[in-house]
Amino acid sequence: MHATLPLLATTDFPAIRRRQLDTLQVNLGYRCNQSCLHCHVAAGPNRTEMMDAETAALVLQVLRARRIRTLDLTGGAPELNPHFRDLVRGARALGVSVIDRCNLTILSEPGQEDLAAFLAGQGVEVTASLPCYSAANVDRQRGDGVFERSIAGLRQLNALGYGQDSSGLVLNLVYNPQGPSLPPPQGPLQADYQRELWQHFGIRFNHLFALTNMPIQRFGSTLVSKGTFASYLQLLRSAYRESNLDTVMCRSLVSVDWQGELYDCDFNQMLGLHARANGATRPHLRDLLAHDVEGQPIRVAEHCWGCTAGQGSSCGGALEAA
Repeated sequence: MHATLPLLATTDFPAIRRRQLDTLQVNLGYRCNQSCLHCHVAAGPNRTEMMDAETAALVLQVLRARRIRTLDLTGGAPELNPHFRDLVRGARALGVSVIDRCNLTILSEPGQEDLAAFLAGQGVEVTASLPCYSAANVDRQRGDGVFERSIAGLRQLNALGYGQDSSGLVLNLVYNPQGPSLPPPQGPLQADYQRELWQHFGIRFNHLFALTNMPIQRFGSTLVSKGTFASYLQLLRSAYRESNLDTVMCRSLVSVDWQGELYDCDFNQMLGLHARANGATRPHLRDLLAHDVEGQPIRVAEHCWGCTAGQGSSCGGALEAA
């Protein structure tokens, strides 16, 4: 895999600082039951990195100490971590909202047959990857049979009440472009998804998040191999909107890797760009017990143009209407 950090490190992206910490986004490990082309984590079935019980317990301590409102669990497939369910239960007992970044096919993996019911029982918000409502496009990006299993997973969640306004169980879908292009406007695309998934499969969901592919890890390496890395970066830079700087996720979110080390966002985590909290070069969850991060500078590089291009992009989808 081509290293992309040397191509991204030098930047004139605007300097930004943190606000009050609202969300802890925790990567529970890089093991996944899929290997997707666009995956900026380069996750897959053969990855072995996994958060241990001690670090998971420290996550709960930080949630309590900092009165953090949202725990955002990601991976890999976060559900494959053996401490996933205890972490969810512990966070919910603290009154913390929990988001599960779910790839849908995990719901039909052996040993996970009761996963959907567990998520519903805990009131977990599910944010599920579905890069298109077309079987051919999804299977091209994620592997043969993934679309069929994803639809089965969505039906399972719908049967438990997910996606129905009256249930309080929130189901979000995530769209990524198939290649080196910006996502289309989120609003019209959500309407397309809702129409197609309802008409053809009887599926309901609450929101669609349209995310920009970041030029790092597996996707970035593919761009380098095809000779399109520089042109994609130029696309991101040329679509920059200053107004998006106000709401980028790194202002109120801290990203935590499987070892408990801290980053300004999930993308910086994958590049090995640690947060510079209170002067520490490799800050850890333990540091959050003693120090706040509000006002700290955020580390930026060329990939940051991706979060501010066009309608903007974050883990919660578009930042503004295009």
